[in-house]
Amino acid sequence: MRALSLALYLALAFIPLPALADPPQANIGTPLSATEFESYASGKTLTYAEGGQVWGTEQYLPGRQVLWAFTGQPCQAGSWHAEDQAICFEYEGETGQNCWLFYHGPSGLVAQFQGGDATTNLSETAQTSTPMQCPGPKVGV
Repeated sequence: MRALSLALYLALAFIPLPALADPPQANIGTPLSATEFESYASGKTLTYAEGGQVWGTEQYLPGRQVLWAFTGQPCQAGSWHAEDQAICFEYEGETGQNCWLFYHGPSGLVAQFQGGDATTNLSETAQTSTPMQCPGPKVGV
């Protein structure tokens, strides 16, 4: 009985389960290099979404500087750098960095978070050359 249970376990262990498969973004090619990412993003303001919900917007400035804002939140200034295949962002007022792999997707960039929550996949939903509107603190006071 025990041998049968082990044989059944081993047989089931090698059956692919769609729910556990990598997300589609994992199969869209090779991550962009820092040079490719910089060439694509520089001078643009990109909006990203996850699961159809807008997540935030980032403006890519000269010298690998950025402005980021979660939807409905204030802007944060930061910068990015390459670390192996990842593009890592650091923002003023925050400790640590956020690293992402970027790919060319079917309709813009696709970003996969690298870290504890590796299930975060963002897709570019809008692109403009218009700078972000970042009001200063206590506007109108």
